[in-house]
Amino acid sequence: MAQVFKDSHIRALEENMAREINLLESTFSFIPVDDPGAVSYYTAKAQELDQLIDSRITFINLDGTVIGDSEMLPGEMDNHKKRKEIESASSDKVGSAIRHSETIGEDMLYVARHVKTDAGFDGYIRLSMSLAAVGKELNKGWYLMGGGLLLLFLAAAFVSYRVASGLTRPLEHITRVANRISGLDYDARVNLDRRDEIGQLGQAINGMADSLQQQLKVIHDNEDLMQSVLANMTGGIMMIDCAGKIALINREAESILHVRSEHILGMPYEDLKQNYEFMKFVEEGISRKEFLRVERNVYAPEERVLQFDGVPMFEDDNSYRGMLFLLQDVTDIRRLEGMRSEFVANVSHELKTPIAAVKGFAETLLAGGVPDEETRRSFLQIIHDEGERLNRLIGDILELSKIESKRVPLEYAPVHLKELFGSIFEMMQPAAAKKSIVMVQDIPEHLFIEGDEDRLKQIFMNLLSNAINYTLEGGRVKVDVDVIDVDGDEEKVRIAVSDTGIGIPKKDLPRIFERFYRVDKARSRSSGGTGLGLSIVKHLTELHHGTLRVESKVGEGSSFILELPFMQQHEEEGYEAE
Repeated sequence: MAQVFKDSHIRALEENMAREINLLESTFSFIPVDDPGAVSYYTAKAQELDQLIDSRITFINLDGTVIGDSEMLPGEMDNHKKRKEIESASSDKVGSAIRHSETIGEDMLYVARHVKTDAGFDGYIRLSMSLAAVGKELNKGWYLMGGGLLLLFLAAAFVSYRVASGLTRPLEHITRVANRISGLDYDARVNLDRRDEIGQLGQAINGMADSLQQQLKVIHDNEDLMQSVLANMTGGIMMIDCAGKIALINREAESILHVRSEHILGMPYEDLKQNYEFMKFVEEGISRKEFLRVERNVYAPEERVLQFDGVPMFEDDNSYRGMLFLLQDVTDIRRLEGMRSEFVANVSHELKTPIAAVKGFAETLLAGGVPDEETRRSFLQIIHDEGERLNRLIGDILELSKIESKRVPLEYAPVHLKELFGSIFEMMQPAAAKKSIVMVQDIPEHLFIEGDEDRLKQIFMNLLSNAINYTLEGGRVKVDVDVIDVDGDEEKVRIAVSDTGIGIPKKDLPRIFERFYRVDKARSRSSGGTGLGLSIVKHLTELHHGTLRVESKVGEGSSFILELPFMQQHEEEGYEAE
């Protein structure tokens, strides 16, 4: 195969070189060989052609004299008349020969043909090429054949090994699978594609494993479902078995009782002695074995209201299995109920005062007991003022209700703070002038924030109105606006509304944003306040994703400080338009 490959390659080279000679014969510019510059001409042309076709080119006269060569000077070369390729060459036949070149130390292929032209050239054109490339290709073929034979040997050895071990390996595999199944690895299977007795044994073991795995899956699914239900219940569950030991507890019960399941499961319920109220309820339920429900106030560490339910568990044969206890934190529910009752009481009280005044003065006027025109006008003015106060109160209650239920649609847009406070100061200036109060603002000129301009105006009008109302004559109200960094990566706007008023006692500061809460009730009522302004301010600030706090000293004044983001988050908040 190697020799055939070599001969084929050499023949291809000979044919290619013969075509190149034919091409030179038809395209080359020949000159007469007896021309004085013929040797120089053919030598130069041979060197040029060598660069183009990558083959050594030799021009030989008919008598064997070299007149041009691409690698050597013609005068230094022997007569080529007796060279084999020259002897075998003719006008219609290509002569070739292979021999070792002493010059470059490699075997060379020589191809020559007799060429006679009208331009006066009568001789031979010879091309030569090294056969080193052929040797390299031949060596590559040997390597490929050797590698193929090696791979074939390895494949034969592998097949022989598989055939030899084909009898014992299936039994070893079945044994390993059976051991894995006995070790509770029910995913193990016998992977045999055989129809003999060994294959049937493997199928039987696989069927047994499938049946076990299916039954375990049903058990695990039911257990996972129960654990998921227990873990995600909003109420706590604890089960005490008939022996008085804790058999079950869910995550919420752990949180309420401040215990860990791994520490108390399987332990007597008396170990819950740190939860005295619940332990006494458990004792009562176990002793009575009937449905119980109580509410208890506990302190752990803050005060909470817990509802305990005890449910006895009986089997179909009426045998007692234990008690199931439900724990529910109803603190928020009771707090909301208290807030609702307090709100109703406050609203009733606030409405009753102006209504009583209107009714009293109206009855006096209707009875005709006020003949003086000036007094009647005074009574009518009081009725009008109380009606206005009643209207403001109802309006504030409705406004606060909408804000708390998040039914206030905010229309975000860039707000120029300098212009916003300029318009607010203009509206508040008459009220401040009556008390000789100086209103000052320190706001950067080109500061914008994103927000609802109407709601922001409502916030600051409430704060400035309070500041003017609670500042004595000749005092000062100031608005400061600064840009602050939050955690080094977010900037916010801080707006402080300060006054030099009477201040707020320290004990009142935590409750100042509650509905209807007043620090100075007499002053608030005389100024027409409803007690809802600061509550509205707080809720509107939160709707703008901001924060609100107050700093105050009695007799020195108060500062209400808002921190608002520059840009609002435009997420879907689910607000409904009124």
